[in-house]
Amino acid sequence: MSLGRLPEHEQHILDEIERTLRRDRRLDRRLRTFRAGRDSGASRLPARAVSWCPRGWTVAVLLAVSVTLMVTGIVTSAPWAVWAFAAAWPLTLFAAFRLLCRWSGG
Repeated sequence: MSLGRLPEHEQHILDEIERTLRRDRRLDRRLRTFRAGRDSGASRLPARAVSWCPRGWTVAVLLAVSVTLMVTGIVTSAPWAVWAFAAAWPLTLFAAFRLLCRWSGG
């Protein structure tokens, strides 16, 4: 295979193929939600969780619930409050992380 530039007619064909692929929304969506192989950390999570984009108010509500459960657990030492906080806090952190990733454009 040659390492030089493509001939003009082949370059036009390649440009047309690229233009057609860019217009294909279904292909674009499939490539954006493509999950890598088994070794990827993202493959352990359901695709729906990986593509979840929470809104600001969702993160604010989760944060308020988590803080309320934390304070309740500290004040009362009730096991249900501690366990509820333990369940809500990772979800809150994940939602906040996804929101920050979306806001930063990553």
